[in-house]
Amino acid sequence: MKLYTYFRSSAAYRVRIALGLKGVGYDSLPVHLLRDGGEQHRDAYLALNPQGLVPVLEEDGRVLTQSLAIIEYLEETHPAPALLPSDPVERARVRALAQAVACDIHPLNNLRVLRYLVRTLGVSEEQKNAWYRHWIETGLPALESMLAGHPATGRFCHGDTPGLADCVLVPQLFNARRFQIDLAPYPTLTRIDEACAALPAFQAAHPDNQPDAV
Repeated sequence: MKLYTYFRSSAAYRVRIALGLKGVGYDSLPVHLLRDGGEQHRDAYLALNPQGLVPVLEEDGRVLTQSLAIIEYLEETHPAPALLPSDPVERARVRALAQAVACDIHPLNNLRVLRYLVRTLGVSEEQKNAWYRHWIETGLPALESMLAGHPATGRFCHGDTPGLADCVLVPQLFNARRFQIDLAPYPTLTRIDEACAALPAFQAAHPDNQPDAV
């Protein structure tokens, strides 16, 4: 199994966590998103993923893209330990938590959006950072409310074992810290993040522990 990844990519980070939680070994193939204009734009990589995004998971000649789709594939092919609950309503809750980040926060703040703001629209560094903070400060309060006080929230986003939502939450908080976002207003999110940080799968997946970390 091969994972095309970039150490600071939130989407790749999610998949690395899921692989670690599942205990699935893989070869890490770094794709540098900044060097020489971005290695993700090279023909060889675009042949794997025409979107020019990471991650890509390759197994036995099969190529999978999109982090949530990859994690669901891992859930189906390596069902233990489960990252989704068995109850349909609970599964829907976990997916909603994950998508609140992966669909509603992260896409507005990923690298290609930030580059477009600066290179095409000509916004300043200060304006770019204000854009980033706006979407974080719109999304995280809602996520905090979805988790705080909910009877299904436990040590982790859902119950007392880490799952899909935790795989998505942790990389988003890592990025928020990179942009110096104050996380004090989100005690539930930071508590869950601390619980995740104590686990080997999350430690191994951390950007600082990747072979391409610079």
